[in-house]
Parts: sequence; C-alpha cells; structure tokens
Amino acid sequence: MVGGNDEYENAVMKRSEINQLVRDATACFQRNSWTLPPNAKWDVTDFGLGDWRQNGLVLINLADQPEYCEKLMYAKEGMTTPAHCHRQKKEDIIARNGSLRVRVWSSEPELSAGTTVDILVNGEATSLLSGSSIDLCSGSRITLTPGVYHEFAPITEECVIGEVSTANDDLQDNFFVNPEIGRYPLVIEDEAAIVRLISDR
Repeated sequence: MVGGNDEYENAVMKRSEINQLVRDATACFQRNSWTLPPNAKWDVTDFGLGDWRQNGLVLINLADQPEYCEKLMYAKEGMTTPAHCHRQKKEDIIARNGSLRVRVWSSEPELSAGTTVDILVNGEATSLLSGSSIDLCSGSRITLTPGVYHEFAPITEECVIGEVSTANDDLQDNFFVNPEIGRYPLVIEDEAAIVRLISDR
C-alpha cells in the first residue's frame, strides 16, 4: 500500500503528544550537538496505528530537492517505523547517535522466506537472510535500494537517525506491508501547536 491515506481517517494523534515529541526530540538534538536549521520542517507520525509509542517517528526535512533529500529523525526505544519499501528512492539510514536495529527483506516479507538480500553496511557488501536484523551503532549506516523492505527501531533509550536519499515522495513512494497504515495523522487540537508540521493544513 502507498503510505498516504487521503482521508487519514485511521491516523489520529493529539497535538499535546506531538508537542511533547517535538520537545523531546529537540532536547535530544541539543544534547548531541545537532543544530536544527531555521524554520525546520517537522513531521510527526504514528503511521495511523493509534499508538506512537509502538509505531511512531519524528522527522525533520533538512533538504528536499528534485535530485536528493536529507532528513534528521528521532525515536524513543520501542518506537518502530513499520516494514515498507520504496520503488524509486535509494537511501542510507544512519545511526547518528544511539543504536538502531534495522530489519530487511528481499521483497514482500510474506513472500521472501528463504531468500537473501544484498545490502551495503558502511559501504561494504553484505548478504543477509531475508527477515534478518542488523544493529547499527553510532555513526554506522545501511544502504537500501528500491524494493528492499525494511523497518527500524532504536535499541537504546533514544536515537538520532539520519537519512540521505535520492528524491523523496512520501505520498506516492512509501509501500507499507500493513494496509492500515496512513502516513500523516489527523490531529486532535487539544492544545496550541508549538511547531507547524508539514502535514498541517
């Protein structure tokens, strides 16, 4: 499924939860000397699954050009970015601070049993059994080519995660395994926003 449910009916977060995640991410970035750009483009999601503590991610678009994209991300331990692939985008996922567990599949997980997936880890060719996980320590990266399904989550209390990629299209080039996923949340405005999200209308 393409991540980007137009109605976002299943994706609901409270503005107070978003505000707290923004505060937590900002504090983590500051502790680790990651300076945010002016007018940072924030993106906070629970992937439409109703519990950001289990499936959630905070993202900041640092560069979003027709040829390339760079993001800075934040997640707490337990927050998983669910299994998905891109048909167009090639990307490096980087553990900037903290440790990150990345699970990879050669194709759709339910169809890939017994196959292998070829990836680059810190620039070195690596072949893994489809469905295997690899742990990235601070500074390490994994290169993911189009069609490789992947999910990731911190294995430390929190993690600063980088992404450097070819052109990014969050509405048309995210193919999630779980059909219930919606990329952007509908926000319940229970308090005033402290930042504007890229999904805010």
